[in-house]
Amino acid sequence: MKRLVFLLLAAMFAASGIASAQQHIDAPRADGAKTPLLVFDAQHAHGCPPLVLLSHGAGGSEEHGLRYLAEALSRDGWRAISIGHRESGLAPLRDDMRAAGVKQGLRDLVGDADAYKARFMDIDAALAWSQSQCHAPFRVLAGHSMGAITVMLEAGAHNKLGLEHAGGFDAYVALSPEGPGIVFPENAWSPIRAPMLLITGTRDAGLDGDYSWRTRAFDGLGPGCRWLAVIDGASHMNLGGMDARGGATKRATTLVVSYLDGVREKRCPKLVAEAGVTLRSK
Repeated sequence: MKRLVFLLLAAMFAASGIASAQQHIDAPRADGAKTPLLVFDAQHAHGCPPLVLLSHGAGGSEEHGLRYLAEALSRDGWRAISIGHRESGLAPLRDDMRAAGVKQGLRDLVGDADAYKARFMDIDAALAWSQSQCHAPFRVLAGHSMGAITVMLEAGAHNKLGLEHAGGFDAYVALSPEGPGIVFPENAWSPIRAPMLLITGTRDAGLDGDYSWRTRAFDGLGPGCRWLAVIDGASHMNLGGMDARGGATKRATTLVVSYLDGVREKRCPKLVAEAGVTLRSK
């Protein structure tokens, strides 16, 4: 009985510690709006920790999507900030789907230049808030699906929407990247210079093709610490965090943590393929 009470108390303290490591912030945006942030403080850090910003997909929020990565990176010593993109969250996606149907509604939101302009302001707001706390020695932008498009646009990819942004991150992570189509022309990724990790899965179909279409973003990158991982059996929603068995998110987490730990130490890591993962590098 005493052991059971001890275990219950330990679980309560552990849960309390996890909760206290999270902050809900409304960061001011350039247009006067507020950007919701879910901040996961580094669980161990000497001085100002490295920073990773996480950008969800269409219909997502700061509470869901890449939370699994935010929690893992926080444990690894990063300040991880999950950004809420209200203009491309659940409500706008529902509105587009009601007006045009599921597939066309998703295409309309993914191809909306104004939605990305709002995302850029959200990212700037998150950076400004983090800078007000301390100056991170290394900064990363990661995203899934529409968030991966945002990553590529921030990194400097050519696009069909007339969008430009400053970028300035030290490295990037794109889960479920987009190939040529709604946003990107052929060879859109050649201007990107920063290190980048791309992750997809064999069941990660997109609006314009199966997972092999997503790998064309990697094909379009030049050399420079670029890695592509294909996780066998992983779907689009798995990589976004909806993974009941946890196999895909576990593999993705291992890849992201290993990659970012390497590049923040100013070296290109040699990733090791676990069972069910195929890797390419350049």
